[in-house]
Order: sequence, then structure tokens, then C-alpha cells
Amino acid sequence: MIAIFAMEVGVDPDIPTYCGGLGILVGDILKTAADMGLPFVGVSLMYHEGYLKQKLTDDGEQIELPEDWQPATKLQRLDKRIQLKICGEPVVVGIWCYYVRGMTGHVVPIYFLDTNLSKNSEHIREATRRLYLGDKKCRLIQETLLGIGGVKVLRSLGYNIDVYHINESHAALLILELIRELRDTKLVRKKCVFTTHTPLPTGHEEYGVALLKEVLAEEYHPILQTLVPDGVLNMSRLAFTYSAYTNAVSKRHAEVTREMFPEFKIDHITNGVHSLSWTCDEFKSLFDRYVTGWREDPRRLVDADRIDNDKLWTAHMEAKKRLIDFVHKSCGVKLNPNVLTIGFARRATGYKRAYVVLEDINRLRAIGKGKLQLVFAGKAYPTDYDGKSMIRKIYKGIHELKDDVKIVYIENYDMEVAQLMVAGVDVWLNTPRPRLEASGTSGMKAAHNGVPSLSVLDGWWVEGCIEGVTGWSIEDGDDRRCANSLYDKLENVVIPTFYGNRAKWLQVMKNTIIRNASQFNTHRLITEYMMVFDRLRGQTST
Repeated sequence: MIAIFAMEVGVDPDIPTYCGGLGILVGDILKTAADMGLPFVGVSLMYHEGYLKQKLTDDGEQIELPEDWQPATKLQRLDKRIQLKICGEPVVVGIWCYYVRGMTGHVVPIYFLDTNLSKNSEHIREATRRLYLGDKKCRLIQETLLGIGGVKVLRSLGYNIDVYHINESHAALLILELIRELRDTKLVRKKCVFTTHTPLPTGHEEYGVALLKEVLAEEYHPILQTLVPDGVLNMSRLAFTYSAYTNAVSKRHAEVTREMFPEFKIDHITNGVHSLSWTCDEFKSLFDRYVTGWREDPRRLVDADRIDNDKLWTAHMEAKKRLIDFVHKSCGVKLNPNVLTIGFARRATGYKRAYVVLEDINRLRAIGKGKLQLVFAGKAYPTDYDGKSMIRKIYKGIHELKDDVKIVYIENYDMEVAQLMVAGVDVWLNTPRPRLEASGTSGMKAAHNGVPSLSVLDGWWVEGCIEGVTGWSIEDGDDRRCANSLYDKLENVVIPTFYGNRAKWLQVMKNTIIRNASQFNTHRLITEYMMVFDRLRGQTST
């Protein structure tokens, strides 16, 4: 049995226990495990107020509200509870379960741990109210609950776990519980796999030993003495040290991570997406007709060249109309279905640079007047003031360009908005600051709907881009250089091809399916992981 641990899981649009790419990826992996009939189980935390519900003012000021959802409508509350000690006090942990049912009926359970119970003190209850909120101590309480509590929950439910897959270092404290239980660090190492998902230094959390001893139960203090010789525990180093296999999530990300942690051997398994979740209904029908067996094996999408061109364009325009109707209803803006539409949607934060396309308003107006419209979406962390400023900057561009280049910003970006956007735009834009995009999966989702990417060569796009074939690249560099490259590519290649060479455009659309969707999916991803998991399971059973 393989257990996947993650602080967030995005498995259903109505279960707001995710923030962004990490949560969606974990959800897609678990869906694929269910489709393939694999022995997986997921572990995460319950968030009664979700992540955040985003409201935007007319000037783009973000207002954060709690999500209004009822867990009991989607999850089953189990009768079983466990107890552990956190911050020197007994803590009662409730358990919710969501059952992912695959294509053949195989079920993969996901367990959500809950401390928002009347028997617990207020600061313990706070840990499962909202995702990623609170101070450093609150975060450590959450990570203790996920790692140590998660192992105890699986044990109490009768699972015999062969491999613990630590997705991002939030769950690394499960290693302490395994050391306490097994008393054999070599055996612990054989049972753990660690996937790091960020090249940002701030993503590799550190805790001082004083705080660790304040939060963790006394039975873990002797273990800490050996793990924290210099007084600070780096959660990623803990996971790297005690995992038999460690990986980054793209080739480029692996290169960056090896520079950050040169003492460790770090492989890569490039991310993918769950094909059935992210392919719109119109394209599912196309694939069903022209690509036999793609649902069971998305690698067969290499045969998408068989698709009739007229039917391909009709399917795309139906998806585009659905997005345009949604924009009109939610934003009050009527977009033109015949105008080249570019989409940009991801977490609003500085390094992702959503504002680059607006770097030179006058040039964008000259290039795009009557020929271009843009759709943005994305939430900023409540404490990410650069990200919030970026949203305001986009709103300023909206007001300055007015009707010359129509721009909309869809508030409260979530899985449902993402599904509309990746299928309904004509081009997917991504302009991260180089070497800071670990992988990115939104462009992979777009590719499943025949939507090519226009992106800086970073993350997965280093592997996915064949210039002029699957999409187009943007030069690395500072904001001005990146913007100029983007404008040049729009003016000289993308816009002329869209309006002047339909046959070429349709071939690029097909190529995104043939070369990108067939490769960058979780069916391929999980096949690669299973080679690792099976090897480790063989070692621990002998």
C-alpha cells in the first residue's frame, strides 16, 4: 500500500481543501491511481473554511472571505478518532473520508484529519480551520498533525503502509513517527519517497529546536537531538536525508534543486495532469471518436492527427463560447468569440509575473487593438502583498486599455474556472521569472484541449516546447526583455497565424495533443512513480 501525504488536496471543485498546483496535482495522482486500480491512500487535513474565497473591488483590491461549504455533503465522517499530544496537551483528531472511484470501480480513500472539535483548545482547533493561515507555530501544529497524526490515523485504520510518499516537506515529520515506531533509520529510509515541488528558498521551511520541543510530544525530543544538531530543522533536508528516493518535478527543476541541495541525489519525474478531469466534454467526444482507448491510456493521444480539422475547430469554438458566456455572466464583459483570446491563470505572486504582458501598454494596444483579448484569474496569499499589488496592476491595465484590448479578471479562481479557461482560450500564456517555475501544470491542461502555450522556457515547458510546433517560447530575462519578446512573438507569429493561416493553427492545436497531452499526464507520471514504489516495496518485504 502506498500512502500519499500532502498539506492540500484538490480532488473535487466542491471540496475547497486546496490552494493551487500542489493540491490539484495530488488530487490528479489519486484519481489516476483509482483509474488504474492501484493500492493508494491519501492523507491530508480538513479545512472548514477552505483556503479563501476571493472578492475583488473595482480597483483590484483583494478581499478574503471564508469558503462557505458543508463537509458532510461531500465527505463521510468516520466514527473512529485518535489522540496525540501537541503543545503539551492531549488532542483529539477526527477523521473524514472521501472516496475516489476510478473508471473500473476501484476506490482510493483520502483521509482528512480534523482538530476543529469542542474537546480541543482554541489554538489546536485553528489548525484545521483554514489552509496555510496562521503564524509559524500554527504551521508547525498543522505539519505535526499531518505527518505524525497521519501515520497514527493510518495505523489505527488497519493499514500496512509499504511506501510513504511525502509531497512537499510539510509532511516530513512523519519520519519522526516512523523512527519512533520502527527504531531503525535504515528501514525508515527504505519506506519513504520525497517529492519537492518548489525552487523557492522560502518553500523549504525551517524550525528552531525550541519551537519544535514546544509543539512536539516529549517522546520525540530524543529523536530531535540527533536530527537537529545545529538547533534548526530544515524540513526538506529531513525528507531528503530519510528518503530512499527523492525527485523534483521537471528536468529544469531538478537542476535547480541539485544546486540548492548538492549533497543529495535528486532525480526528476515531470508532472502531469489527470486527462479525464481536464479535457472538456467536446474534446472528450472527439477523442472517443478518433482515438480508441485514450481514456484508459492517454499515451494513445499521439494518434490525434486523425481528428477532422473542421470538427476540431467546432469543438474548440463550443468550449470558447462557454467561457465567453461565463465571463459575460460573472464579469459583465462581452468578449468576441472571433478574437484571439489569451488566458493566464495561476496563483497571484510576484515571480509568476502576470503583469509582464502589460509592461508596455502602448505597444500592447498597437499590437492587439481589435485583434486580442485577455482573460486573467488567480488568488494571492493573504500575506502576499506583492501578489495583491500585481492584481491591482492588472486592473489598472484593464482601465487604461478599455475597449482597445479587452481584459477581464475572473475572481475566485478555482477548479471550475480553471476547467473553463484551459479549454476556452486560444493560447495559454505563462511568464515566470526564469528558474522559479518548478513545473507548472496549467499548460498541460490546456494542451489536452488543443490549446498551445506561449511561455518562458522554464519548468515543464523546457521539455514540452517545440518552437512553432506545440506552441511558442518567450525569451528569459528581466521584465522588459521578457515583455518585448512576448510582443514580438504575438505581433510577428501568433496573431498572423491565428488570423491568416487556419490550417497551420489547427496543426499546432493537434500537435499540442499529440506531443504534449500524450506525455504530460498522470498516467505516465504514476507509471514512473510505480517503478520506484515497487522497488521499495520489494526491499521492505525481504
